[in-house]
Amino acid sequence: MQAHNKTVVKSMQILTLFLNHPKLSFNEMMIYSDLPKTSLHRMVVSLEEMGFLTKDGDGNYSLGLIFLQFGQLVSERLDIRTIAYPVMKELRDEVEEAVNLIIRDADEAMYIEKVDTMQPVRLYTSIGRRSPLYAGDSRIILAHLPEEEQEAYIEKVELKSIAIGTISDKTILRQVLEESKKKGYTITSSELENYTKSVSAPILNGKGQIVAGISVAGIEARFKEDRLPELIEKVMNAAKRISYKMGFKS
Repeated sequence: MQAHNKTVVKSMQILTLFLNHPKLSFNEMMIYSDLPKTSLHRMVVSLEEMGFLTKDGDGNYSLGLIFLQFGQLVSERLDIRTIAYPVMKELRDEVEEAVNLIIRDADEAMYIEKVDTMQPVRLYTSIGRRSPLYAGDSRIILAHLPEEEQEAYIEKVELKSIAIGTISDKTILRQVLEESKKKGYTITSSELENYTKSVSAPILNGKGQIVAGISVAGIEARFKEDRLPELIEKVMNAAKRISYKMGFKS
C-alpha cells in the first residue's frame, strides 16, 4: 500500500510541474522533479499511456486532453448548483415540497443541493447523501445514460431491496427505464424510504447529455394521483429551464 501511495505522490509531483510550464522535455522534468531517471521514465510512460500526458513531435510533454474532460465535468458540477438553485427555490415555493438536485458519481447518485419543504412532516435528505442509480429519484439519471453504459451498469449491479418499493428485478428495471426515457420523467414510490414518493426529470447540457436530475420528493400521502400531473409538469418545466441555462437547445 505504501509503495502505491508513493507512486501516486510522485505522479502528482510530475503533473503539478505543468501548472507553471506548458511544455517540458524529459530532462527538464528530471531537473524540476528531482526524481531518478529510471523512476521518472517509468511514470512518464504510464501517465502518457493513460492520457494524462501527451508528447509532441519534438519530444516535449504537456498535459493530456483528458484534463479538459475532467475540467469540464468539475465545472459543470460546480456551476449547476448556482444555476439550478433559483429555479429549485421557485419550484419549492410552487409545490411546497422538498426539491433535490442529483448528479451521478461513478455508480452512485449524490444529492448536491436541496431546498427543503416547510411542511411539518417531511422526508429527510441531506446534501452529500448517496443512493444507487437504480432506485428513487436518482433513477432519472440512469434512464438517460447512453444505452451501452446503462446496460453495463445493469449487468454488474446487484439490485438490493432498500424499501418496500425498490425494484429488484432487472427486466422490470429495464422496462421502467425505457418508459422514463420516453416520457421525460420518472415517478418513484417507497424505493429509498417507505411511504415516500418522488417525481424527477433530467437536466441536460449543450450536447444533450444527462448532467443531473431534479426532483420533488416527500411523504406519499401528499402525492395523490390527482396531484401528480401538476407535479410532473412543474418538475419537467424546471428541468427544461435549468437545461436551457446549461446550454441545451431542444
